[in-house]
Amino acid sequence: MISDPKERHWLEFLEEEDLAFIKRFVLVSGSLKDLASAYGVSYPTLRLRLDRLIQKIKILDEHQVDDPYERFLRAQFVDGRLEATLFKRLLSTYRQFNKDKA
Repeated sequence: MISDPKERHWLEFLEEEDLAFIKRFVLVSGSLKDLASAYGVSYPTLRLRLDRLIQKIKILDEHQVDDPYERFLRAQFVDGRLEATLFKRLLSTYRQFNKDKA
C-alpha cells in the first residue's frame, strides 16, 4: 500500500485502461515481448503505448496540478486525444476564465 499522498497523486488520475496495462506489465515481469503477445499487437505498437503512459505519468507527477480539469486536459493531450494547438488553447482559455473569475 502506498502511504505517501504525493506518490498516489499521479496514480489516482490514471484511467482503468492504464491501470490494467500496468498490471499486465507487472504480471509478465516487465517483458515487452510477452506483453505485446498478450495484447496481440506488435512490439513497436506496444512500445508506443508504454511511452505514452510514461509521458502521462511524468506530466501528472511533475506538474503537481491540483485543478481536476487541467489534469484531465493534460492526460488527454498525452494520450493523443487532443492535438497540441487545441490543448494549449483550451488550457489558456480555462486559465483566463479562472483568472477573470477571481
